[in-house]
Amino acid sequence: MDSAILKQNEIVEEDNRALKLALLLMSLFALLCVLVLVIKMYFTITTVEVIGNEHYTTEEIASMVCSTQLEKNSIFLYLKNRFGHREKIPFVEEMDVDIVSPTEVKITVYEKALAGYVEYLGRYLYFDRDGIVVESSLDRIEGVPFVTGLKFDHMALYEPLPLENNQDVFKLILNITQLLTKYEIGIDRIYFGTDQTITLRIGGVDVLLGNSDYIDEKIGRLRFLLPKLRGRKGELHMESYTGEGDKFTFEVE
Repeated sequence: MDSAILKQNEIVEEDNRALKLALLLMSLFALLCVLVLVIKMYFTITTVEVIGNEHYTTEEIASMVCSTQLEKNSIFLYLKNRFGHREKIPFVEEMDVDIVSPTEVKITVYEKALAGYVEYLGRYLYFDRDGIVVESSLDRIEGVPFVTGLKFDHMALYEPLPLENNQDVFKLILNITQLLTKYEIGIDRIYFGTDQTITLRIGGVDVLLGNSDYIDEKIGRLRFLLPKLRGRKGELHMESYTGEGDKFTFEVE
């Protein structure tokens, strides 16, 4: 009799433990559901501010950073950018992702400084002021000069272009690009001769600048000459221009 009562009590205790475990699991599940609901309601990114971007639109940058539904959660996005691996984005040096609030993100884009690009095996190789190839692409970027006349027989991404001629040409290219931007002069290409002479192609006009001497003065003067040459074809010789007088001639094609 006592044995039966003891066994019955054990069964009751076991049922109580099972019930308590079930209630605990249900409580944890309910708590988890509430937590997920709160996170979804109050930590979903609705506003994305992007600054520093030129090559990519704001929408493109936002879609790169928040490409999945999970990445649109500010908590997950913070943890990913704090501890996760960041994929390389073409033409972007770095991106800072700042969680302004549970629903707002600010993205600061630092784009790679491009001095120019060359064509090689059907692709466009973009390089910086040190001649390092920072990107290989099938697309041309408006505003970055196309450079011809540079001699090389191979390339490697994130390494300098192995030029046969002087490596200082890259700094010269960047200087020319900055001057063209300063004076709002659009060009089709820059050509470097074997003797390091410089020729700018603008529409139907080849502007022969000679060497890099007085390059600032030559390009500064060029901006005043271009309106008179619009629609014409030929060669503008500025090799001897030093910033004084009118030491240039135009030969009609």
